[in-house]
Amino acid sequence: MLSSNRTGSFYMLLSVICFSMMDILVKLTTNHYPIGEVVFFRGLFGLIPIFFLIPKNKIFTFFKTNKPKLHFIRAFAGTFAMISTFIGVKYMQLADVVSIAQATPVFVTIFSVIFLKEVVGYRRWFSVIAGLIGVLFITKPGTSLFNIYCIFPIFFCIGFSVVAVSIKRLSKTEPDYLIAFYFTALLVVVSSIAFFFEEWKMPSILDFFYLSMVGISGSIANLFMTTAYRRADASLITPLKYLSVLSAIFFGYYIFSEIPSVTTIIGAIIIIISTFVIFKREQVKNKKH
Repeated sequence: MLSSNRTGSFYMLLSVICFSMMDILVKLTTNHYPIGEVVFFRGLFGLIPIFFLIPKNKIFTFFKTNKPKLHFIRAFAGTFAMISTFIGVKYMQLADVVSIAQATPVFVTIFSVIFLKEVVGYRRWFSVIAGLIGVLFITKPGTSLFNIYCIFPIFFCIGFSVVAVSIKRLSKTEPDYLIAFYFTALLVVVSSIAFFFEEWKMPSILDFFYLSMVGISGSIANLFMTTAYRRADASLITPLKYLSVLSAIFFGYYIFSEIPSVTTIIGAIIIIISTFVIFKREQVKNKKH
């Protein structure tokens, strides 16, 4: 029998693999299909794993909730973040997008101070500043190497920060499948609107498989990550998420011939260190309480 921490670590590794698979498929498909269409498939097929989690005795009433406004905030922010990262993946190197996305805890800290009135010590503020500097290393604003699409992974961080803060409140009373359902359903609705503004294409059989796997792999990745945090100590498994940066560098090079710049690698290292410090300080604070 595997220990709880080992089981959690295994699920986190599976989560990283599935997220990496989704990123690769998004980059492949957005080269030939409109982003709205890819997002639609992410939402539509992402519903499939969620329905397997709904208890049989709640199959006709699972959608009932006493917190519709908070669900909408979480779903809207998640949709905003998802679309932003898809745009980033389409127009940027995988390593750049994934590295910037690691800065999400930096923005979570900022939003926690603003909306949850959390008290943050000087160590975490220092880490926040360091994380933002890491983002600047990757985006290179004010230089000829600046890519305007760099703002979209930053939008992802901002949107996902709102998601993280709202889930903190929702998870106290709402089941995981319900939180995931409203987010994924809104993805389908919003991306359907894009049909009127983009020229959607009928996918080939192979591309249909790729598009459907965008949804299934993304949804399963989220479920694996949730299970990982339930099974193991968060302080043990969170660093495993940083393997996604190495994965993005590896697959970006071998599949898309992308070579990350030195500044991207430096920025990624700074972001990883800063977010790890933020996480450890959060652990210390929670233990005190």
